Amino acid sequence: MLIESRPATDPEIAALVTAQQRELREADGGLDGQATLTHADIGYLAVVVNGRAVACGGVQALDEETGEVKRMYVRPAYRGRGIARQLLAALEELAYQRGHSRICLETGTYLPAAIGLYTSCGYEPIPVYGEYVGNPYSVCFAKRLAVRA
Repeated sequence: MLIESRPATDPEIAALVTAQQRELREADGGLDGQATLTHADIGYLAVVVNGRAVACGGVQALDEETGEVKRMYVRPAYRGRGIARQLLAALEELAYQRGHSRICLETGTYLPAAIGLYTSCGYEPIPVYGEYVGNPYSVCFAKRLAVRA
């Protein structure tokens, strides 16, 4: 397994984000206004297994201090192998390298596995923020990134 940086325009990133959005629409019943697109200012990481990107996630700056995890997704056939946990740690490192001391994220109340992952990795619930305010299915989390000596 390899975790590598990829541009937002990478076709494998686009395919993973499309698969993520399709899966989310199935899980949330197709809520209006929930579809999102890739953004060029998101720093993406891809998890590559046997030459194929099987997972992705990104970090986007909310402000100088705070980065946000975006589009984290693992193909269903690769779940349960610890890939998401390793990817999340790599995204935290990317956020730290970009100068962020805090990282936050949004997920859906209908995604208990994601909530379990984030809380087990030290994320704590925070008030819903930004574009997620008013969405009854949104839950948000944040984590302070470790300061290194």
